Amino acid sequence: MTTTLAHDANAREGAGVPRPARNRNLVWGALLIATLLAAAYLRVLQKLVLDWWQFPDFSHGFLVPPFAAYVLWRKRERLLRTSISPTWGGVVLVAFGLLVLLVGIYGSELFLSRISLVLVLAGLVLGFGGSKLLAETRFALLILLLAIPIPAIVYSQITLPLQMLASKLASALLPLFGVPVLRDGNVIQLPVMTLEVAEACSGIRSLMSLLTLSIFYGYFLDRSMWQRAVLAIFSVPIAIAANAVRILGTGLCVQYWDPDKATGFFHEFSGWVMFLVSLVCLVAVDRALCFFPIKKRQA
Repeated sequence: MTTTLAHDANAREGAGVPRPARNRNLVWGALLIATLLAAAYLRVLQKLVLDWWQFPDFSHGFLVPPFAAYVLWRKRERLLRTSISPTWGGVVLVAFGLLVLLVGIYGSELFLSRISLVLVLAGLVLGFGGSKLLAETRFALLILLLAIPIPAIVYSQITLPLQMLASKLASALLPLFGVPVLRDGNVIQLPVMTLEVAEACSGIRSLMSLLTLSIFYGYFLDRSMWQRAVLAIFSVPIAIAANAVRILGTGLCVQYWDPDKATGFFHEFSGWVMFLVSLVCLVAVDRALCFFPIKKRQA
């Protein structure tokens, strides 16, 4: 009887392996994987952070990793209760992610190199934790995609239509305030001077930032998945409308005030003002959604 009880106790301890020893093995294994990831992605991450710093259109990337870490920290108790079931499918996903990394490096495609890190992280979670753990962490992993600048070819395809749309909206609004205009593409001819809606004025910066903040906002307020999706969708027309109003304000200042100040200080300052107005509009959309109560689901 005593022997049987002792055998059961050893089985509960993990076939005779003390719990502290198992914990140490887990820590060393995690450090080894982190070291290998750092070695593989060091240059990719350095260039990514440099892009966040140098290009204002992607500066919101600094906010994404801390937010993803907060999402995991907030769900830590659920993650600890999740059953662990390692699977070889994770190895396949990691191998695919590393293949994408090689294609991105040797093909000089930064987007592929960066997105491969998300694939590898998802593969590690799937391989060591199983599909249930991957489902619990999917939102944090998907959020990381917001920190990756879109490919240059896609970026150019987005900015040009935004430039044209902003020019059309501003040209349609300016005559309502007594300012005659003549538009040629993204160039707006005013009586006083010519305004060009350049790539920097396309609104892509405020669009990406507002889209990211709309996702953060919906998560922090614990909105349902449907409400979060609506907020993200509405952030697009809000950002476009705000940029058009900004160009409208610049045109009015050019016509009725000082062209130099209108295209200098006012143009830069109005960008911040309109972004704050966009946030207010986003909050207004959220308040309107509160009239449609839906069961909340935690991501």
